[in-house]
Amino acid sequence: MKSKKNLLRNDAIQAILCSLVCVLIGVIVGYLVLLAIDPSGAGQAITAILKNWLNSSMTNLRLKNLGMTLVNTAPLILCSLSVLFAYKVGLFNIGASGQYTAGMTIALYAALAWHLNWVICLVLAVLAGAIIGAISGALKAYRNVSEVISGIMLNWIVLYIANMVLSNVKEPTSTYTLKLTQNAQNSLLPTLGIEKLFNNFQYASIAIPLAILVAILIWILLEKTKLGYELKATGLNKNAAKYAGMKENRNIILTMMISGALAGLAAACLYLTGITQWSTGTTSVPAMGFNGIAAAFLGGLSPIGSIISSYFIQHITLGGTSINLSVYPSQVADLMSAIIIYLCGFVAFFKLMLNKWLDKKEAKGGK
Repeated sequence: MKSKKNLLRNDAIQAILCSLVCVLIGVIVGYLVLLAIDPSGAGQAITAILKNWLNSSMTNLRLKNLGMTLVNTAPLILCSLSVLFAYKVGLFNIGASGQYTAGMTIALYAALAWHLNWVICLVLAVLAGAIIGAISGALKAYRNVSEVISGIMLNWIVLYIANMVLSNVKEPTSTYTLKLTQNAQNSLLPTLGIEKLFNNFQYASIAIPLAILVAILIWILLEKTKLGYELKATGLNKNAAKYAGMKENRNIILTMMISGALAGLAAACLYLTGITQWSTGTTSVPAMGFNGIAAAFLGGLSPIGSIISSYFIQHITLGGTSINLSVYPSQVADLMSAIIIYLCGFVAFFKLMLNKWLDKKEAKGGK
């Protein structure tokens, strides 16, 4: 008779449990920091961070704050998909921030300098991200240059190019780019009535459902198509893939192109809403690309899991603005996110410890 497999041996269940452990430890550390600052209001502060938009007493304000969270979640979902896609194919796309910056640069410049339609701006952002990704892919495929090294270098190169290019479309009295809502309304992403769901929050656009749709399409591509199988096979063993007749170099470049395209799309889905502006005085690469790494691993390297983890990270990050800022710094929420991000690197270790515990338990049961 075939023995029933322990549910805790299931990879999906283990991924969920490990993610919950990361979140729990992050919340506990955040609470301890709040206790150290001022014990009297620590409980209320940690609750405020975890509740985020639910803190608002008025329904209209709650809906707007929820809309704000979702608008910031959409690009993070796409950045997590960028990292996840490459990782599934055996590559580590640490250059997502550079690809994101490239997408942002061309999207904003096309909108503010050329006043192009939002569709063209979106496509240009995707192409820009894909080109930067292809450079890393080509270096990896033909010169065996680590995609991590080339990705880091390109992050900084693209950042300074972005500052130079966008200085031509910035406000005369500041380092920030011109506002799309005032200078390029034709380039704004359409809302299609989505803003009405969030009490007419004008920045809620098609970016939200688009990010979810892309996550579903990436899952289908990886799990249900011949191309997805070839890409994953190339990542697992480049030589075996070549022996089987697969074009391994093409697959590596294509993987990085798709990964870069997703990061470029992420930037367009944020900046083309008009919710934020780029500062040409920026001296560090955008954190969105690096946060995508956390969201990907926290989501168990699953496209659907990335949707949930991306929302959670943005939820607690924006929840940090809900605490009593005269006593506690809003950066406590960022610290919690950082702890969770750090612990995501130990997911494999958590799984190993869980499996060892299960082995001991089953051995005792057998005896």
